[in-house]
Amino acid sequence: MRVVRKVLSGVIVAAGLCLAAAMLLPAAFGYGRYVITSGSMTGAYDRGSIVFDKPVPVSDLKVGDAITYSPPASSGVDGLLTHRIISIKSHGKDGLSYRTKGDANPSPDPWRFQLDQPTQAKVAFSIPYVGYGIAALSMLPIRMIIIGVPALLIAFALIARMWREAGEEARARNRAIIAEHEAKAAQGPPAAAPPTPGTAIPS
Repeated sequence: MRVVRKVLSGVIVAAGLCLAAAMLLPAAFGYGRYVITSGSMTGAYDRGSIVFDKPVPVSDLKVGDAITYSPPASSGVDGLLTHRIISIKSHGKDGLSYRTKGDANPSPDPWRFQLDQPTQAKVAFSIPYVGYGIAALSMLPIRMIIIGVPALLIAFALIARMWREAGEEARARNRAIIAEHEAKAAQGPPAAAPPTPGTAIPS
């Protein structure tokens, strides 16, 4: 039981540290993280993967780059989308327009869009399936389990240790008492004191 408890605690702690590293370390170096929730980029970024984007100048973007962007409102797509650029078209003084496609989709996205910011989030690298863990952490019951289970294991371990130490102390005291009684028994009854001179000894 003790081995199982140690292994389970170690696995949970290691998983927590990995998730913490995946969430905190890239952010410290200026990377944004996004969880892939659809299968449109399967093959490059499978569902449940987490992609890390680095802002780059829009002028540096080229066909083949995977970017995370907000599709135009007319597209009907809510939230951010991570797809690959398949076309960059110049409109003269009106600037550039872009078209994207999911690697696993049979056809390009049915819209073109422009980027009105000087920088754009471009995928730098990804970690497969870690996104499931990060998504799970957003759920209160999962967070309670991840935090509570190690805490309970530690509490049980401390209680068991205290119980064991208390038992050892009680056994040590019992052994000392038994040894003291055995020593007294081995010495025999105490010798009678000699009579004091001048004291009559009753007949």
